[in-house]
Amino acid sequence: MKLKQLESLLGDIQQFSNPKVELEQYPTGPHIASRLLYTAENSFGDVSNKVVADFGCGCGTLGAAAALLGAEQVIAFDIDTESLEIASENAEELELDINFVQCDIRNLVWRGQIVDTVVMNPPFGTRKKGADMDFLCVALKVASQAVYSLHKTSTRDHVRKAALRDFNASNAEVLCELQFDVPQLYKFHKKKEVNIAVDLWRFVPKRNQGKGL
Repeated sequence: MKLKQLESLLGDIQQFSNPKVELEQYPTGPHIASRLLYTAENSFGDVSNKVVADFGCGCGTLGAAAALLGAEQVIAFDIDTESLEIASENAEELELDINFVQCDIRNLVWRGQIVDTVVMNPPFGTRKKGADMDFLCVALKVASQAVYSLHKTSTRDHVRKAALRDFNASNAEVLCELQFDVPQLYKFHKKKEVNIAVDLWRFVPKRNQGKGL
């Protein structure tokens, strides 16, 4: 599937009808989502015929992109039941087979099958400091091959140090810098739209970690 076709399909995905600010619910737009998964597949082969987990899936955009690019299985996790309902409807609309799990990622102890790749657009930690690092810590414990994640460019040094020093990553690489469009969703938003510079990261977990699920 070509990048433009993938972005077009993701553009039809239903987004949050009642976003929750405490969960930092912002939609992952089709532009960023398509590039994250397209890069993961075409540059590294981390999607097709792989088991892919979408952490904090929201409305399911990243998981849907993984399924469209030929993932063997997609498992999508979110704490919010309303988001999971929307994500399930989106998967059904696109005729995609995705497994949805309601849980708090921070408390996830995965005992299922081996997960090859984790993809995520975690909370940036604006409302709850360190939320993005909580997601990354768990992702590097669950993934056997790679973690793809979006983090604010302003936190680049902190993210790299934490991944390599604290979360046992063997490699942490910024693949590209993107513009994340934050629409006017909440009352405290003064502008119709704000662009935030974000890094698309690829993290590789150390191979000697036990990944039994």
